[in-house]
Amino acid sequence: MPGTRARIRIALLFGGRSTEHAISCVSAGGVLRALDPSVYDVVPIGIDPDGRWIVLPADADVLRATSDQLPVVRAAAGRQVVFVVDPTTRRLILHDPADAPLGELADIDVVFPVLHGPFGEDGTVQGLLEMAGVPYVGSGVFASAAAMDKEHMKAQLAAAGLPIGRYAVLRAGEHLADADRERLGLPVFVKPARGGSSIGISRVDAWADLDTAVKTARTHDPKVLVEAAVVGREIECGVLGRLEEPGAQASLPAEITVDSSAGFYDFDAKYVTDGTRFDVPAALSSSVLAQVQSVAVRAFAALDCAGLARVDVFLTPDDRVVVNEVNTMPGFTPTSMFPRMWAASGLDFATLVDRLVRLALGAGAGLR
Repeated sequence: MPGTRARIRIALLFGGRSTEHAISCVSAGGVLRALDPSVYDVVPIGIDPDGRWIVLPADADVLRATSDQLPVVRAAAGRQVVFVVDPTTRRLILHDPADAPLGELADIDVVFPVLHGPFGEDGTVQGLLEMAGVPYVGSGVFASAAAMDKEHMKAQLAAAGLPIGRYAVLRAGEHLADADRERLGLPVFVKPARGGSSIGISRVDAWADLDTAVKTARTHDPKVLVEAAVVGREIECGVLGRLEEPGAQASLPAEITVDSSAGFYDFDAKYVTDGTRFDVPAALSSSVLAQVQSVAVRAFAALDCAGLARVDVFLTPDDRVVVNEVNTMPGFTPTSMFPRMWAASGLDFATLVDRLVRLALGAGAGLR
């Protein structure tokens, strides 16, 4: 908590070097609007696509997505800063590269890293903040890294006894073996192992198209997953840490129904077109609802998540819940399911964001 300052100084960290740069910017705009200015002194820090950290004006409007343009962090829009790791102060200390003083922006109480994808959501920034000894919103290094890498995420979930779909991993230069083709069947989904927002994902309905799909995925990540299709409803569930007691709780789930030419919940269906229906909350029986929420909380615990996560599952025709993915920093855009599910559960956007910051301050710095 701040010493003599009346407000908590929070660094809102967004942008980054991943292909999800623009979505991170839109999420940051949502969080910035939700943070109460009477409680929080917000320092927006955008990371441009080259990795420079830029202190930007606290203007949420410039972080909106329009019909023809997505936001991007540009170095010319603000003041470049570097950070100093000094865990004895338990602050993130910002400096101008030319050592010019930054005045009241010099130190940060807590960081909200609204970063999506590699170089931010994958444990890299979390490790930096651990080294600096500063509290931050969300999961720690291990959970962030494991959830980002779909191979290791699935291994952790399976080890905890959670149901997952069939898959194969292709590292750089590898091809899908005939035995795996038989085991997986068609259709399959080809994905970068470490990515999100459905960027680089293809649905393959004929083996002749597999190589093209793998090549597309490898433009984003040399490691690729090939997953068997799971027939069922697409359900998402938010998980949130508790303030007054250990453990986590699940939101009311949502259902996604896609009418997309790609045949799945791709980037356009998520952020561009209007061909997707969101039912919040999902129409589920009480027994299935309890099952989905239980699986979501178990998946959160299996990866050692903290603060928040969105757990995506399939609900098969015989009411089995199959875990698809765990996202440790879900989106906070106007269409993002995580805040919408919590709103349906009785927690509005501003209260949700405030709770996440207070969870981070309560956790403090150090091992989680």
